[in-house]
Amino acid sequence: MKKSNFVAMILGAIGGIFGAIGMCMCLLPEWDAFKPGVVMGVIGVVILLVTVGVWRRMENKNPIRFTGKTVLTVLLGIAGALLLGVGMCLVMVWSNLIFGIILGLAGIVLLLALIPLIKGIK
Repeated sequence: MKKSNFVAMILGAIGGIFGAIGMCMCLLPEWDAFKPGVVMGVIGVVILLVTVGVWRRMENKNPIRFTGKTVLTVLLGIAGALLLGVGMCLVMVWSNLIFGIILGLAGIVLLLALIPLIKGIK
């Protein structure tokens, strides 16, 4: 394993743990720790963003350029993940089967649209 991959793995695990603990603190009413949970979640996101920069620097890659395509790709990924998650919640938590399946499928279609957007069609 290359050193850059090992460092990215460790930093990614630390950032993921901070984010997961932050979400638990926010979403579990028994813990009564919403504000500290938000802080922990933000710390996790910052660590994950730093991980990307550290890994790219260790691999001698160019920094990420923010073009219109990059912003569109990120927004499409966020929208697809949110639609898929809301669809799953509708089906499993609120027992709204038909609307949940429709939203979940729309999220899957958006996530699948990322493949030709990023890789292109040949």
